[in-house]
Amino acid sequence: MIPASQQITPEMDALLRRAGSNDINIAQAAQREVATAMTTPLKSGVLDGDIASGIFTDQTFLPGQEVSYPEDFVTPGSEKSLVAYTIPNHGAQAQRHFEGGEIRVSTFDVGAVADTNIKYVRDGRWDIMGKLMQVIEAMFIRRKNLDAWHLLLAAGTARNLVPYDDFATAGLFTKRLVAQMETIMRRSAGGNSTSTNRGRLTDLFMSPEARQDVLSWDLTQIPDAMRQSIFMNWSAGGIAKIGDVTLHDLDELGVGQEFNDYFDTVLGGTFPTDKTECVVGLDLRNRDSFANPIRAEVEVFEDASLHKQRRVGFYAWREHGFSVLDNRRTLIGAL
Repeated sequence: MIPASQQITPEMDALLRRAGSNDINIAQAAQREVATAMTTPLKSGVLDGDIASGIFTDQTFLPGQEVSYPEDFVTPGSEKSLVAYTIPNHGAQAQRHFEGGEIRVSTFDVGAVADTNIKYVRDGRWDIMGKLMQVIEAMFIRRKNLDAWHLLLAAGTARNLVPYDDFATAGLFTKRLVAQMETIMRRSAGGNSTSTNRGRLTDLFMSPEARQDVLSWDLTQIPDAMRQSIFMNWSAGGIAKIGDVTLHDLDELGVGQEFNDYFDTVLGGTFPTDKTECVVGLDLRNRDSFANPIRAEVEVFEDASLHKQRRVGFYAWREHGFSVLDNRRTLIGAL
């Protein structure tokens, strides 16, 4: 982020004040320097402050280099059944590809812009500049989260496998559901028990309400010693894993929430019997399927056209893409 006021040096103060100069040549030159100073922290925030970077693997491609992935990125012996999903353009629906030999992934531009009154710059208000950059960062993160998770949901929905606990009350997260998803992930991954690189459920994403259901588990779910441990450590996370499966809660999952509605209405996903809420299981063990190819890292530029309006603005862009190279690494369950 832009440094706090107590960290501002005289040189930085002078630079920002020049960016608000009435002389357009001086102002634009200073704004260009400010834009350059904003690029590094903005790039760091966009990469780290989201719910997609822990799933998708970033890979930088040089200008003109074809974005493609060979089949050896996926389960050996799976070539005939390989289905890949990509987002082909900014905000577009995911597309399904049957590939042989290699998978080509489209990249697209993502941009953001924000501006403020020139008086804040003229007065050396680095705190305002910090908030301006937070706005731009939030725009990038929002777009990245949506593109990445819409793709994951599309890849999982297309499998037409929605495991659920038929003994559980609708909306209740149970240990049996985890076991069901582990079994289906294994049996639908191809190969046999000794196959190398075979799929396995490693991470499960659910709503905060589903995570809270753990507190209601009785002795039919877990032993009393484990129940006591969960209650004593709830503020520190309570329960982080069930067996080898790591649990994550996302605000966007749950009844009436964004990702749940996307699965139900946009993708036409079907909930079995009386179930109303989806959970998303992933295989993140080998990091061989979820790709985020990057053609151009985040760059920040000054908007020279705003000076006549007595405003200062910056815009930024990034070129990247998302792909699920093997949709058997995803599985959607239901509560």
